[in-house]
Amino acid sequence: MPKLSLPVRLALLVAGTTLPLIVFAAGIVFNHYKQDRQNATQRVLETVRSIRLVLDSEIQRMTGALQVLSLTNELRDGDFEGFRRICQGFLDQYGEGGVVLVANRDGRQVFSSLTPDTANLPSRNNLPMVERVFAEKKPVYSNLFFGTVKKRLIVTVEVPVIRDDEVLYDISFSPPIEIFQAMIEQQRPSMDWTISIFDGEGTNFARVPNPQETVGKRASPSLYAEMFRNPEATLPTVSLEGVPLITSFARSSLTGWTVAAGIAESSLVAPLWRNLAITSVMGAVLLMIGLAFAVRMATQIARGEMLHNLLIEELNHRVKNTLAVLQSIATQTFRSASRAEREKFEGRLGALAEAHNLLSQEKWLGAELREVIARVLQPYLLNNPERVRMFGPRVPLSPRLAVVLSMIVHEIATNAAKYGALSNDTGTVAVDWEILEESDGRRLRLIWTEAGGPPVTAPVQRGFGSRLIERSARDQLGGEATVDFLPRGVVYTVSCALDREE
Repeated sequence: MPKLSLPVRLALLVAGTTLPLIVFAAGIVFNHYKQDRQNATQRVLETVRSIRLVLDSEIQRMTGALQVLSLTNELRDGDFEGFRRICQGFLDQYGEGGVVLVANRDGRQVFSSLTPDTANLPSRNNLPMVERVFAEKKPVYSNLFFGTVKKRLIVTVEVPVIRDDEVLYDISFSPPIEIFQAMIEQQRPSMDWTISIFDGEGTNFARVPNPQETVGKRASPSLYAEMFRNPEATLPTVSLEGVPLITSFARSSLTGWTVAAGIAESSLVAPLWRNLAITSVMGAVLLMIGLAFAVRMATQIARGEMLHNLLIEELNHRVKNTLAVLQSIATQTFRSASRAEREKFEGRLGALAEAHNLLSQEKWLGAELREVIARVLQPYLLNNPERVRMFGPRVPLSPRLAVVLSMIVHEIATNAAKYGALSNDTGTVAVDWEILEESDGRRLRLIWTEAGGPPVTAPVQRGFGSRLIERSARDQLGGEATVDFLPRGVVYTVSCALDREE
């Protein structure tokens, strides 16, 4: 997989930081929407209950007033002219449009508040209601029907006139429909609400909005299907105008009428989309600002890296020139020396150059121990790469440790190539290392074990290479280097302290 460029990595970092915040903000907005929806649902139900209580209170007031009228002696004695004066005081409370009728058991009208001509009054056209009053001897509340007197759709409150436990008449009062219309208009919280009062059969007789087009029509199918299953419920519906609503309804136990109110779904969803849009725009702006900042930072960092690489290349060039000069000086200095001595010195310069090349590849940030050892031993493995085995964990080295350890391993390998396991075709070398956790910090222990080489004999005196290994380990690495000349092969042990960042 190709390595991502710095601008792409910074852009991904900004996106990875900003996008979760945008998602989190959107989650908060949606949670607020759910809470608002729950609050709106509760408010709709409370509004319905409030309107039902107001409706029941008004109907009870009408019923109570009619019951008072039913107890007057004028009505019981058939003095309808005297009753008219008393009845007018009741009608004055409701303004124009209210009508009081009195009918006998057969449904024939014996009194009308509209005319004193009682002889030519028509019969009641809702005889089932009259029959219920005479049969049940208690107030009855009608559904919406067409009144023959008013010539319009009406509802009525029917009260029996009782004397000696016998029903003499049925007093019927048809209040102005505008009373119920004004009631729900006053209770309507806002223009996005739909409120209706339905009779016992689910027919509108007061509604906002559009009362002229909807009064006399049955409730929408989505509401009508549920209206008679429960006395009270909240559910999603669609209005007669096709508007999705969150609707609550409550049926009156007094009249059997139902009050329903609904709030438009759009009034709840619109703020959700508006807030989501605001959140998205703000998030997009922040994301673009972050990406612009990331690109700017990437440009500056890339410029710094370019300068850093330029300096490293200049350093590499100068170091290589210095090594070349050293090699030339060595050639001139060791002109009279033996070939072996020249090769030894040039080999040490080569080890130093290889360590330098490895660090240059890593931008002088350090090197890995296995790679350092492999670079030094590469010339000795051309014919048989399997003769050296390396075992140990990954150990990153600072530039200082990488250079010193490469020199030490080079000296050990040179001795092995001259006198030890690398001087023949059968010898092998095992290089093991481990990290030791000690009280004063982490330490590296490297063990070089030879086998299969010529017979081992301890040297009479120590050479320059051995002293270089010992002093480098002690003075430059803060550790130690030991050598054991065992019969099966030489064993070198090098230990040093690791830098804190390694």
